[in-house]
Amino acid sequence: MFVIEDELKKLPDKPGVYLMRGEDDEIIYVGKAISLRRRVRQYFQGSRNRGPKIERMVTHIRRFEYIVTDSEAEALVLECNLIKEHHPKYNTMLMDDKTYPYIKVTTGEAYPRLLTARRVGSDRNRNKYFGPYPSAGAVKDIIDLLKRLYHIRSCSRKLPEDFGKGRPCLNYHIGQCDAPCQGRISSEEYMPRIQKAIDFLNGHHKEIQTELEEKMRTASEKMEYEAAAGYRDLLESIRQIAENQKITSSGGGDRDIIAVARGDREAVAQVFFIRGGKLLGRDHFYLSTAEGDSLGAVLESFVKQYYAGTPYIPHEVMLPVIIEDAPAIEAWLGGRVGHHVRILVPQKGRKEQLMLLAEKNARMVLDQDADRLKREAERTTGATREIAELLRLPSLSRLEAYDISNTGGYESVGSMVVYENGRPKRSDYRKFRIRTIVGSDDYGSLREVLTRRFSHGLEERKAGEESGFTKFPDLIMMDGGKGQVNSAGEALREMGLNIPVCGMVKDDRHRTRGVYYLGEEISIDKSSEGFKLITRVQDEAHRFAITYHRQLRSAEQVHSVLDDIPGIGPARRKALRKRFETIEEIKEATIEELESVPSFNKSAAKAVYTFFHQL
Repeated sequence: MFVIEDELKKLPDKPGVYLMRGEDDEIIYVGKAISLRRRVRQYFQGSRNRGPKIERMVTHIRRFEYIVTDSEAEALVLECNLIKEHHPKYNTMLMDDKTYPYIKVTTGEAYPRLLTARRVGSDRNRNKYFGPYPSAGAVKDIIDLLKRLYHIRSCSRKLPEDFGKGRPCLNYHIGQCDAPCQGRISSEEYMPRIQKAIDFLNGHHKEIQTELEEKMRTASEKMEYEAAAGYRDLLESIRQIAENQKITSSGGGDRDIIAVARGDREAVAQVFFIRGGKLLGRDHFYLSTAEGDSLGAVLESFVKQYYAGTPYIPHEVMLPVIIEDAPAIEAWLGGRVGHHVRILVPQKGRKEQLMLLAEKNARMVLDQDADRLKREAERTTGATREIAELLRLPSLSRLEAYDISNTGGYESVGSMVVYENGRPKRSDYRKFRIRTIVGSDDYGSLREVLTRRFSHGLEERKAGEESGFTKFPDLIMMDGGKGQVNSAGEALREMGLNIPVCGMVKDDRHRTRGVYYLGEEISIDKSSEGFKLITRVQDEAHRFAITYHRQLRSAEQVHSVLDDIPGIGPARRKALRKRFETIEEIKEATIEELESVPSFNKSAAKAVYTFFHQL
């Protein structure tokens, strides 16, 4: 039995993370501490400064646990990870999972290229990254412009090893590339072009504008009007990009300006991205907050979760108020990027004006989106909470759903769709072509899909890799009832996994009517958001499986075992599919039965029979 008073005496005077658990043993709050002993005791000492949120939370705490770390910085990282994983009720939660594009210059190559990247890679010591930029469209425009300006190659050939392998691409023939793939330009001649592109990305636009203006005038004087028009178009592109990167600070440098507007249980964080003294873009992020959270507490939670998930960290982070953990967060961020990071509160001048502008934008977004935010929270995080409560799960962040699709046993495929916090995470979707099961054996196909999916995940975990396979779900949903759930449970147990599995059960009209879980069918209020989410998940798993199955059945891609039978063409394969429902039935058919199929003769029947009986 957990006695809080006795457990408080055992707390160590060390840094770490503590987890407060509620009546159903769910995690309701995660926090970090320099001293676990001092921090956790404060919750149970009746302090008048705890605030209404903590007062309410304490009444629901039934036990707590803690994890000791070597430093406060380690505790901060662990706190961020646990909040993201468990979505505790009394923590402020970042509801968006956005990434921003970068421009990568592959300076580690003999003939560098310009690429779009979604994160700063571990190769940043060899290659250069610029950004983040506000949109993929902005990145594409800049890359296209630089390729036209400096004739930078677009191909992915490994040079100089691939010199002369294949013909020059179309860009060479239209005068936008000088064919380094053929060795027609040396690396020494090519590299100054890359340096000019890097200068441009660093914001040095004036030099190239002056150069193009001179070329445009010269071409016009020579009455080379087509070339002059080309230079004019390039100049206009540069002016547009420069206009989108307006100077917003009297000094250079990289900084993020963050402001927050709050409602009752939601908030919006507005971030201005300033790079090299220029406003590259802005974005807003939705937060779910606990009642009674101070502005400083909301900002601190956002800063931790946002910078735990974004690869680029500027030299300065500007906030409207100082936050309690500022020194620890500065040390953590500085350790991640290898340079000093300062958290500041602007007091006057242009920086204060930008902060006020960010606050105004955050309030505008919150006012406009208040109703939409509430509805979105109800249909996503609220729906997952309903499902978790229905199945008595401690938490439900990630769920995976599986479905099988085939036509009479032909081209069986499996689908895996993933939802995180009530939203589809399409980057983690997977599709499987059934390899070991012949015919319409949905249970066997499900076992194969689950075995392949989780075996792959276990192997990658063991190797220390990270992908959509290494993230295991809090709940697995099967498109079906008792049989599908039992089949899935058996496959998981064979791999030593204990993941809850429920079935999405349909009625006679093929409409979802409830879920099958722990040996019983549980009905759900059909007007609830939890029921609507289950229906969406089921439809999405079915859609994904059907789409893949249709792709395989298309004329260009389909290939079944029948295609490998000598002397059996498309017409006879089609006739076989019409007469027999499954491959198994064809295998078991006699020569006489096969001969009776339309368009078949004795020779064709023998070919089919011999093919299957020699396997």
